[in-house]
Amino acid sequence: MPHSLTHPRPDRTHRPEIPTRLLVHALVREDGTVDAGELYSVAGLLGMTDQQVRLCVKRLVGEEKFRQEGRGRKAVLRAVSDAATGTLAPDADHVRHAYLQDHGLAPWDGTWHLFAFAVPEARRTARDALRETLLHLGAAPLQGGLYVAANPIEDLVEAQARQLGVLDSVTFLTSTDLRVGELTDPRELAAAVWPLDAIAARHDQLADFATACVDRLAADADGADGAGGGGLSGAERLTLAVELAAEFGHAMTPDPLLPPELLPRPWPGSRARRLAQECWAALSALPDEHGDATPPPRLFRLYDDAFTAPEELGGRGERGEGSERGDGGGGEPAERSR
Repeated sequence: MPHSLTHPRPDRTHRPEIPTRLLVHALVREDGTVDAGELYSVAGLLGMTDQQVRLCVKRLVGEEKFRQEGRGRKAVLRAVSDAATGTLAPDADHVRHAYLQDHGLAPWDGTWHLFAFAVPEARRTARDALRETLLHLGAAPLQGGLYVAANPIEDLVEAQARQLGVLDSVTFLTSTDLRVGELTDPRELAAAVWPLDAIAARHDQLADFATACVDRLAADADGADGAGGGGLSGAERLTLAVELAAEFGHAMTPDPLLPPELLPRPWPGSRARRLAQECWAALSALPDEHGDATPPPRLFRLYDDAFTAPEELGGRGERGEGSERGDGGGGEPAERSR
C-alpha cells in the first residue's frame, strides 16, 4: 500500500527564526558592503533589538569578517573576503535538480546507489565527515556503515572519501532489486528509509509562508494602485526576501530529492517550490528603494539563478507531459549536485 502523509499542517502565522549573524551575511551587496541603516531596519522588522545588531556587528568586526566604516545606522560594513550569504545561499545545483524533477525532466532509472564503509575508530573524524557527506547528499542509512541513495552521487562521495584519505575503506555498488526485510516495492522502501513525514511538513511550512507572501504582495500592490497609497518599503521587501530564503533553505537542506516515482502522491515539495518560485519572482520584480545606483543584496542574484526554469537550462521533454509526471499526481507544475 502506498505510504500516506500524516503530518499536521503548520501554523500559517509561523515566521522563520533568523540569527542576527545570518541576517548580516544575507544583506551583503554585490560590492561586498552592508548598509547599516538597512540592516537595523530589517532586523527590527524581524523582532531583533538594536543591541543585538550592535553586538553581532562588533563580533563580526572582531573576527575580521567585516570592516566598519562610520557609526550607527549611517555606517557601512565591508566584507573582508568573500561576500557570502551564509546558509541562506542556495545550492543552485540542488535546487535546479529539484525543479527538473518537478517538471518530469529527471526520471528515475530504477537504480539504487549503495555505499558501505568501515573506517576504524582511529579515523573517527574522517568517518563522521564521510557520514555527514552521505546524509547531505541525500543518502540514508540502511544499517551500520551501509547507506543508500536514489540519485547517482558516486562521484561526489568518492571525491570526499579521497580527500579524507579513506577511499580504500569505501565500497560502491548499485542494485535494481534492493530488499530490506520483506520490503521490495521501491515506494515502500523509500517510505521506510527516509523520514518523508518530516520532509513533507517542512515543505508544507514553506508553501504556507510563500502563499502568505504572495497574498501580502498582491494586497500591497492593490493598495499602491488605489487612493490610499501602499506598497512595500525597501526594508519590508528585504525582510520578506530573507524570510523566504530561510524557509526555502529549511525545507530544501534536508530534502534528499527522491525521484517522484518513489514519493507519495501528491507530494507537497513540488507545490511548495512552485509557490516559492512565484513569490521570489514577485519580490525580485519590485523596484529597489535605492534605485539602480545601489544594487540589491547578492541574495537576490543567487536565488534568481537557482530558480532558473528547467526549460531555460536546456532541459528536454514536453512541458505538459513532464508536469503531469513530475508533480506526483497532484496537478502542480513546477542544494547539492546530482
